[in-house]
Amino acid sequence: MSKKWQKWLGVALAATLTTALVAGCGGKSEPKGDANEIRIGASMELTGGVAAYGQQTLNGIKLAVKQANDAGGINGKKINLIVADNKSEASEATNSVTKLINQDKVIAVLGPVVSSNALAALPVAESSKVPLLTPTATNPDVTVKDGKVRPYAFRSCFIDPFQGTVVANFASKTLGAKKAAIYVDNSSDYSKGLAKFFEENFVKNGGTIVIKEAFLQKDQDFKSTLTKIKAAGADVIYVPGYYEEVGKIVKQAREMGITLPITGGDGWDNSKLPEVAGAAALNNTFFSNHYSAEDKDPNVSKFVEAYKKEYNEAPSALSALGYDAGLLLVDALKRAGSTDSAKLTEALAAVKNLQVSTGIISLDANHNPVKSAVIIEMKDGKQTFKEKVNP
Repeated sequence: MSKKWQKWLGVALAATLTTALVAGCGGKSEPKGDANEIRIGASMELTGGVAAYGQQTLNGIKLAVKQANDAGGINGKKINLIVADNKSEASEATNSVTKLINQDKVIAVLGPVVSSNALAALPVAESSKVPLLTPTATNPDVTVKDGKVRPYAFRSCFIDPFQGTVVANFASKTLGAKKAAIYVDNSSDYSKGLAKFFEENFVKNGGTIVIKEAFLQKDQDFKSTLTKIKAAGADVIYVPGYYEEVGKIVKQAREMGITLPITGGDGWDNSKLPEVAGAAALNNTFFSNHYSAEDKDPNVSKFVEAYKKEYNEAPSALSALGYDAGLLLVDALKRAGSTDSAKLTEALAAVKNLQVSTGIISLDANHNPVKSAVIIEMKDGKQTFKEKVNP
């Protein structure tokens, strides 16, 4: 080989290596798939203990995405919703969000549904600088950790302090209760958070907590603990849990002759609750929720009609919150004018006076929504609107 050719080959190799190095070190890779689509991930509890919650929430998200795409998409691009099942487990929530971000190249993640799973998944989103918007995780630590706002964490639901305060005030003022029993799910961050804020505000209202007891998810027999609660002399019982255990607790409490009002949080909201507890047992029970299908607000009615048309059933509050999260993300994408995650994060933080299914929503400095809540009363196994509480 001549020196001339050796010199030319050396230059060519150097250029090739330089190109390869630039490509390898160039940082963010381009998203997979069609350039005319916007990839959004959803980490949902589609199997496992709270699968019903995940499916209801996902239905709401899908409806919002469908409506956006039917209206022409976002700046001419259609949303491609990529769904991953986190199996109702914290470790799988982490794995699913890792897959959505690193393999599917999504620019934002919707979900997970429950607080413990959202808390487990958030470090992945934060390290990747991808915004995560949970429709339903109410634990305050989701958006604020050690007193500092988590820049990539957002939610479309109110938080535990507000929900716990709403039920504490309802128990004190509407029910006239002076003594409360708290029965908390010790395996759930959500349940422990609600219990904490209920207790603080019930005591602040002049009430007394006469007994505090705990159970775990998957427990079946609650009668020994309910015997203690029955003997404690409470005026009201607060059970901030999920419908499977709540239904069994209410059923067993009524069988034991406990007729006190039993209250709880939005974890009660599931069509299977009357099946587990029995319709009659649920009389004189109340829980806080994000909306009521009985609300006469025209925006609520419009959403309910669209949901029924799509799924042939009435939407739960989780469905409404999933829909609201979808609307928040669509609104932010439009205002960001870009699929860049950093710009999308800024747009999410700036959500203000957006009309959604559950009312008008703005996000505060902690990325939590400012919105109203409702109290639902169960009558013969059916949810009825009791009262609305504004922030």
